[in-house]
Amino acid sequence: MAKVVIMPALGMAQETGTLLQWLKAPGAAVAKGEPLMEVETDKATVEVEAPASGILANVTAQPGDVVPVGKPIALILAPGEVAPQAEPAPARVTATPVAARVAAEHNLDLAQIKPQGGRVQKEDVLAYLAAHRQPPTNGRALASPKARRLAQERGLDLREIMGSGPHGAVLAADVLAASPSPVGRGIRGEGEIREIARVSTTAPETLAASRMWRVMAERVSQAWTTIPHFYLLREVNAARLIAWRDDAQKRAAQKGAGKITYTDLLVKLVAAALRRHPRLNASWQNDAIVLNPDINIGLAVAVDEGLVVPVIHRADQLGLSQLAARRIEVVAKARAGKLPLADISGGTFTLSNLGMYGVDQFNAIVNPPQAAILAVGRVAERVVPLHGQPVVQPMMTLSLSCDHRVVDGARGAQFLQTLADLIEDPLRLLD
Repeated sequence: MAKVVIMPALGMAQETGTLLQWLKAPGAAVAKGEPLMEVETDKATVEVEAPASGILANVTAQPGDVVPVGKPIALILAPGEVAPQAEPAPARVTATPVAARVAAEHNLDLAQIKPQGGRVQKEDVLAYLAAHRQPPTNGRALASPKARRLAQERGLDLREIMGSGPHGAVLAADVLAASPSPVGRGIRGEGEIREIARVSTTAPETLAASRMWRVMAERVSQAWTTIPHFYLLREVNAARLIAWRDDAQKRAAQKGAGKITYTDLLVKLVAAALRRHPRLNASWQNDAIVLNPDINIGLAVAVDEGLVVPVIHRADQLGLSQLAARRIEVVAKARAGKLPLADISGGTFTLSNLGMYGVDQFNAIVNPPQAAILAVGRVAERVVPLHGQPVVQPMMTLSLSCDHRVVDGARGAQFLQTLADLIEDPLRLLD
């Protein structure tokens, strides 16, 4: 019996998915569990596996299509099975993911856009928008009040000026660009010089936010407005952490293993501290505190499309070399946009390290439904007291952001104290 292939739900809040490409052609044999298609989610590009073995047939979704979750998009036929006769379907319009996003942002029906090639490209959407700017009403050009005043001063007809604003509206910058100086004035006056200096002659650029960026914006806005944040800061001496990294890096190089970073060491230490303070490894759900049995640490990774948080599962059970290998793997997948769903799910605590960018300290926003996130700054030499004398030491600032519904100040401080002790004396891991 034929197996129906549907647009899968790859996230709790997902309503639609964008099909990026089929990895098998119609009529090709597929094996159960074999990658079948690539789907774009709000977090990453996910390879979806075939739900059964057989022949791919009756494909109804094309690359670029935005498909509701649960909608059938193909069949996998058993050997010898004949595909059912498909009902005549209306002519469909396909578009690239970027073109679909731009059209959606401007509330455009893709069926109205005539593509230059086989499917609608971003350039086709932009050309359509340029050709269908809102016309002037009642013979009066669409313009800003300031543009009207400047045009009147210069004796210009606004209808003859190409506008760069919304729906072709003429902006002040357009008037200044059309007339470098007022009519009848050979030398710029002081008032005009101030006007030109204050008004840019270049229209502002609007960047179309990717789906990932829009979802990230929604989530951080929701987290910021619904989670009662509080912050704890702690400066720690990183001398022994540096020595540990140097030693670990030498041993890794001898074995031909990947580079050991401070992030790897911090994941190891944070996991140990969470094991001792399980309240920081919890979440607020249905007016109750849920303690997570596993320690799954997410790493905040910046990519072109936004921010993703790949997860290192059961980090407290992995050795340093295993943590480093896993970190290298998930970060590479994140930057390539190839994270599978399993690698972005189940995080219980997040680590955000901006030390490599020269940041001294910062406060991060809690990643719901987690209870806390640790923000880490760079290691920098600072003058600190030691035995009553000023000395220069490598110092690092930790900032712990907590959800006050799950963690109070005392519990957060105890966790931070344990973590600081482990950083300043990693041998405490053996306790």
